Amino acid sequence: MLRLAIQKSGRLSEDSLKLIRECGISFITSSLKLKTESTNFPLEILYLRDDDIPGYVADGVADIGIVGENVLVEEGMQQLAVEQLGFSKCRLSLAVPKGDQYEDISDLQGKNIATSYPKLLQAYLEDKGVQANIHTISGSVEIAPSIGLADAICDIVSSGSTLISNGLREVERVFKSQAVLIANGGLNDEKQEILNKLLFRIHAVQRAQKAKYILLNAPNDKIAEISELLPGAKSPSILPLAEEGWSSLHSVVNEDDFWEIIEKLKAAGAQGILVVPIEKMIV
Repeated sequence: MLRLAIQKSGRLSEDSLKLIRECGISFITSSLKLKTESTNFPLEILYLRDDDIPGYVADGVADIGIVGENVLVEEGMQQLAVEQLGFSKCRLSLAVPKGDQYEDISDLQGKNIATSYPKLLQAYLEDKGVQANIHTISGSVEIAPSIGLADAICDIVSSGSTLISNGLREVERVFKSQAVLIANGGLNDEKQEILNKLLFRIHAVQRAQKAKYILLNAPNDKIAEISELLPGAKSPSILPLAEEGWSSLHSVVNEDDFWEIIEKLKAAGAQGILVVPIEKMIV
C-alpha cells in the first residue's frame, strides 16, 4: 500500500482530496481521524502539518506527499519533487502598511520584516542587494506591523483579502507557488508501480481540465477548412447528418485557445456549436 501525506486542513487539503476523488479513488474522511485507507485502490492517506510533509516523505514514513511548493523550497527538499499539480496556486509576497511610502525594494533596507519563510525571503533580498532584519514567526504574520514587531511582512497571498483587512498592501512578489507531488527516492518496485498507476490517473484528470469537447454542424464543402481549425487529439471525427450536404464534427480543443478557435469556426461556417466538459482524457 502506498502512503500519501497531505495537509490535514485548509485549501490545499481540500484541493488534494478533490484530485484523489477525481482519480476514481474512494475513501472515508473524518475530522477525528489522522489517516484513512482507500476502499478501491492501494492507498493510505495521512493527514499531517504541511511543514512536516517533506520530512516525513524524505524519511520514508510517507511514500509520497502533496505539499505547497513554497514549503518544499523553504525546507530545501526540491529533490523530492515529482511534478507540479496546477492547483492551490498562490504567491509569497512582501507587504507594508498601506499608509507607508514605498517606491521599490530598496525602501526595505535595514527594516524589520516578519515571515514564516526566512530562507525564501533571504534569498530574494540577497538577489536584490537588500539587507534587512528577518524575524521568523509562525502564524498571524499579518499582525506584526500593527503591534510594532516589524515594518513589513512576507507571507503567502492568494486573493489578497487578508492583507487588505489588516491594513497592508502587497508591494513585491517573492515566489510563485502551487501544489506539487513529492516522492521518496527509495520506493520499492511494488510501490513504484502503484505510484505510476496513480500518476496515470492524475494525468488523465489534468488533461481533461485543460480541454473541452466540441461538437458542431458544418456544410460538407466547409469540412476541410473547419478541420484545419480543430487539431484535437489527432483529427476531428466526422459524421453525416440526416440533412443532405451537412455533417457533424467532433473534436477536442485546448481551454487556452477555446474562444479564439470558436470565433474562427463561426467565421468558417460552423453552426450549432456545442461545448462539453471532459471528465477524464486518456491519450
